Amino acid sequence: MNAPNFDFDPERLPSVARSGQPLPPRDVTGLQSRTMDDGAGFDEEASDYRKLFFMFLGLSLKYRWLIAGVCSAALAIGFLVTFMSTPIYRATTVIQIDRVAPRVVKFDPFNEQHIGLRDRFFETQYDLLKSRSLAERVAANLDLAAKPDFLNPAKPSVWGRLIGMIFHRSAAADKRSYEQKKAAAAAMVKGGMTVDPVQNSLLVRISFDSPSPVWAQLIANGIADSYISANLERRYGATAYARNFLKERLDELKLKLEESEKALVAYADKKEIISSGDGQQSMADSDLAALNAALQKATTDRIHAQQEWEQAKDTPGLALPQILQDPSVQGLRTQRSVLMAQYQEKLGTFKPAYPDMQRLKSQINQIDHDIKAAADVIKASLKSRYEAAVREEQSLKEKIAEIKAEVIGTRNKQIDYNILKREADTNRTLYQGLLQQYKDVGVAGAVETNNVAIIDRAQVPGSPYKPDLKKNLLIALVLGLVAVTLAIGVFEILDDTFKSPEEVEEQLGLAVLGIIPFADGDVVADMRGAPHSPLCEAYRSFRTALQFTTERGAPKTILVTSARPGEGKSTTALALAINFAQLGMKVLLIDADLRNPSQHRNLKRENGTGLANYLAGASAPGNTFQPTEIEGLFFMASGPLPPNPAELLAGPKMLSLLSAASEKFDTVVIDSPPVMGLADAPLLASIANGTLLVMATADTRRGVVKAALKRLHFARAHMVGAVMNKFDFKTASYGYGYGYGYGYGYGYGYGAMEHYGYGQAARAQLEQKSEG
Repeated sequence: MNAPNFDFDPERLPSVARSGQPLPPRDVTGLQSRTMDDGAGFDEEASDYRKLFFMFLGLSLKYRWLIAGVCSAALAIGFLVTFMSTPIYRATTVIQIDRVAPRVVKFDPFNEQHIGLRDRFFETQYDLLKSRSLAERVAANLDLAAKPDFLNPAKPSVWGRLIGMIFHRSAAADKRSYEQKKAAAAAMVKGGMTVDPVQNSLLVRISFDSPSPVWAQLIANGIADSYISANLERRYGATAYARNFLKERLDELKLKLEESEKALVAYADKKEIISSGDGQQSMADSDLAALNAALQKATTDRIHAQQEWEQAKDTPGLALPQILQDPSVQGLRTQRSVLMAQYQEKLGTFKPAYPDMQRLKSQINQIDHDIKAAADVIKASLKSRYEAAVREEQSLKEKIAEIKAEVIGTRNKQIDYNILKREADTNRTLYQGLLQQYKDVGVAGAVETNNVAIIDRAQVPGSPYKPDLKKNLLIALVLGLVAVTLAIGVFEILDDTFKSPEEVEEQLGLAVLGIIPFADGDVVADMRGAPHSPLCEAYRSFRTALQFTTERGAPKTILVTSARPGEGKSTTALALAINFAQLGMKVLLIDADLRNPSQHRNLKRENGTGLANYLAGASAPGNTFQPTEIEGLFFMASGPLPPNPAELLAGPKMLSLLSAASEKFDTVVIDSPPVMGLADAPLLASIANGTLLVMATADTRRGVVKAALKRLHFARAHMVGAVMNKFDFKTASYGYGYGYGYGYGYGYGYGAMEHYGYGQAARAQLEQKSEG
C-alpha cells in the first residue's frame, strides 16, 4: 500500500494556514446540544426512577463485599447478644374494667358516655394499676420481701453466670433491712409490670416480666387480685359515706316538703283557686283558644266575601263569574239563544212588525229582563254575605276581648299559687330521688358490687418472651444496613472521581461519546482477530457517535488527549484510527507525543524518522508517513525526542501539516501528550477541528479533569465530547452492563447511543449508511 503524494507547496495552503493562525472553526456541536425530539413518548420521570434504581443497584454491586461483611458481623453480634442475654418470661392476666362509679346524686351536667369523661376514667384506672401503692400492696400480699429467689433471681445466661462468678452475691449475704427489701420488691413489681389496654374494648392486659416463669405467673395474678380488692375497698368506703350523707339530706328535705305543701293548700283556700289537674288548661284559657280559632276562620271568610262583593260591584253586566255559573241564568240564556235563532230565521220571511215577530221579540225582551233580575239578586246576595261576615268578625273580637280580660285576672291570681306549687314539686322530686339513691346505695353496699372482673388468669409461660432471636437478628441486620449505607455514603463523598456518564455530562458539560470497558491485551490484534468482542463493539459505538457530532460527520482532524498520563488516550487514538480505516476511509494517525511516544510500539513500526524531523525541517511529510498492516491506515511516528517539543508544535509547520493532511486523508487522528503540566496538548487543540478528552473511569480526580478542560477551553479548543475509558461494568451501575459477555455487546452499541440522546433517527441513519 503506497502512501499518498505529499509533495506540496506551502503557497497552495489557505491564507490562514500560511499566516500561522488556527484553522477556521468547524461546526462541532456536541451531544450536549442534542434533544430528545426523535424519542416520542419519552417518560422523563420513569427514566429518573430507572436511573435511581440502577444507581443503587450499581452501588450494591460495587460494595457487595463490604455490605456482606458488615451485615454478617451485625448478625453475629445479634446472635451473641441473644445467646448471652438472660431469658425473660412474661405472664399475662386479662381483666375487664366497666365504667361504673358510685354517685351521690343523679345530677350530671355531662353525659356519662362523654368521650372526655371516658378517657379520663380509663386513664385513671391505668395509672392506678401502675401506681407505687398497688405495687406495695402486691409485694405485701405475696410477702415478696421474704423471698430471696425473687429479690436475687438466678442468671441462667452465660453472661449472667460469668458476672455471678466474678461478683458473687448470695441470698445470705443480703444485709438489707426488711423495709428496704419491701421497697425493693415493690420497685421490682412496678418495674416488671406492663399495662396494655386492648383497643376498642374494655379489656386490659396486665403482664409481668421475670427470669422465673413461676414468679411471672404469681405476680401477674397478684396484681389483678390486689387491684380488684383495692377497688372494692374504695367503693365500700364511698358507699358508707354516701349513706350517711343521704340520710342527713333526706331528713332536711322531708321537713321542707311538708312546709311547702302546707303553704300551697292554704293559699289555694284563701284565693278560692280550683285546679283542673296537673298539665291541663283552665276553662277561660280553653274558651280563649277556641275563640281565637273561630276569629281566624271568620276573618278568612270576611276577606273572601269582601273580595267577591267588590268584584261584583265593579263588574258590569253579566261578566261576573257567579252570574255566569248560576243554573237559572244559564237556562234563561239558553232560551234566549233559541228564540233569537227563530227570530233571525223568520226575519228573512216576515217583517219585524209581523205579529209572530212581535211575539218573539216580546219573549226575548222578557228573558233579558229575567236575566237582569237574576243578576241583581246574585249581587245582592254577595253583598248580604259580606255584611254578615263583617258582623260575625266584629262580634268575635268583642267576645275575645271579654275572655282575655277574664284570663288575665285569673292568671294574676295564680302567679303566687304556681310559685308555691313549683317549690312543693321540686322538694318532692328531690326527696324521692334521694330516697331512691339511699336505697340503691344500701343494696350496693350490701352485696359489694365491683366494676372489675378477671377474664383470663395468667398461666405459667412455657417459653421465654425475650430475647427473641428472629427479632434481634432483624434489628441487627437493619442496623448493619444502616451502618454500611452510611459508610458507602462517606466513601462516595470522599471519592471525587467520575464513575458514570451522567456525572461527566452534568459537571463538565461534555457529551460522553464512548464507554470503553476495561481490557488488557493488544488492541490491534483484538480489532483484527475478534471484531465482535465487547471491546471492539464499544470502539465501534464510539466511532459511530463521533460521526454524528457535526452535520458533515466526524471532524477532519481529531485530537485525542487526557488530563494526565495513563488514562488510555494513545490506545483510544489508535482504536479510533483503526475503526475509521475499517469503514474504507483513508486515515492518518500522528503520534504528536514528543515526550513519551508509544504508537510505534503499538503498531510495531520504526521511530527513527517522524513528526519531530518534519517540524525541525529535516524531512518532508511524504518521507515520514508509514503504511500499516491495516488497509487504509497510515502512521506518522513521533521521531527522535526533541529538546523543545512545545516550540516545535507552536510553529507554522504543524498547522501546514494538518491542512495538507486534511486534503489527502479522510480523517487525521492526533495522539497528543496529557494536558496537565504541559503546553503541547493546548497548542495542538487550538489547531485541530475537534478535541476528544479521554478519562480513566473511577481513577482520575474530578478537579484534575476540570482543570484540564479549563486549559483546553482557554486555548479555544473545539471540544466534541469525552470518552470514559477503563469502565468496569461489573462494579459500575447495572444499567450500563446489559449485553456484556454475550458476544455482541449491545450494551455499548446502539443501546448506548439511544441512552445518551441519539434516539431512533440517529440509529436509522447509521443503519442506512452501513447498508450503503
